[in-house]
Amino acid sequence: MAGKKIDDVLKEGLYGKKKLKPEERKRFLGTFRERVEGALTISQVQEPDIYPEVKEWMGKPGIRLLLNGKIDYTHISKYIRLAHDKHISYTIIQNDEAETDIGLVVAHKHAVDKEMIWASKKKPAVKKSKKKRNGLFSKIFK
Repeated sequence: MAGKKIDDVLKEGLYGKKKLKPEERKRFLGTFRERVEGALTISQVQEPDIYPEVKEWMGKPGIRLLLNGKIDYTHISKYIRLAHDKHISYTIIQNDEAETDIGLVVAHKHAVDKEMIWASKKKPAVKKSKKKRNGLFSKIFK
């Protein structure tokens, strides 16, 4: 038993402390999945509008915002402004070793184990107003 403990101490000295769920933490920008209130993919963060779900998630108490530092600042700045307006702390995570498709995480400091954490992929289409046209095509395509 004493030999095993010394072996663990030596390994820790050589390789550093063992980390709990390292792959999960890399994917979710440094936090555990069980703490996530909601998340957006990188492509969702890069869209011009703020997702309404993020505003809802940020309304919960004890929330913090984690942003993927690989995304250009022009895309994450709108979420930084929102966090500032709601008095929520944010961190830009710059981890060149981790590959993740996640661009934004709204997380609690404790476990919440929420089942559905993803914002809707498709945003509702904005209907364009129909203008009355008097051209040849408008007569053909009524």
